[in-house]
Amino acid sequence: MADWVTISSLATAGGTLVLAVATFASVRSANRSARVAERALLIGLRPVLTVSRETDPGEQIGFGDEHYFRVEGHTAAVDEVGGNVYMAIPLRNVGSGLGVLHGWRLAKGRRAGGDPRDLVDDFRTQQLDLYIPPGEIGYWQGAVRDDSDPFLIPAREAVAEPDALTIDLLYGDHEGGQRTITRFVLFPSEDNSSAWPVRVLRHWRVEGMDPRPLD
Repeated sequence: MADWVTISSLATAGGTLVLAVATFASVRSANRSARVAERALLIGLRPVLTVSRETDPGEQIGFGDEHYFRVEGHTAAVDEVGGNVYMAIPLRNVGSGLGVLHGWRLAKGRRAGGDPRDLVDDFRTQQLDLYIPPGEIGYWQGAVRDDSDPFLIPAREAVAEPDALTIDLLYGDHEGGQRTITRFVLFPSEDNSSAWPVRVLRHWRVEGMDPRPLD
């Protein structure tokens, strides 16, 4: 004779197990959907800076000590005047979010894209807020003037020899997130002018998983 109490208990346990499995699957699916939605939102805010196009209009750039020069599309500028070195890179934001420049680092010579990036805390903070809207052009500018500045000698030597300059720019979105480092290499002009050809080597995402981690 069937033990209906036992059968009932097993049926209840089985139903509970099925419900638990279904709930677990539902929660996993909801979490996955939430991560996808969050990623889509972040992509919508992410700036990506690269060098401007050759057809982009030039920019007139001025510094606090009244030094001025003009950068044309796809061409950086490096100029030494009175021992001070002035630099600028024309930029285009190919991302979908507003780009805000946070800081920069300089190195003499051409650093490879595979070289490890520097720590965020080692970047020099921008003294002037520079914003680049999505799909628009703008620029980065920097100068080294103080004899105690560790960037001054490498910058002077690059102009005098001449040699390439590697500029790493740190930037993010308007809320301070989505921080990215992009490496630019500036090559001295053949006619010793202040117009230096420039190219982008690599982008690093500071937060989250880097799609091409090398360090």
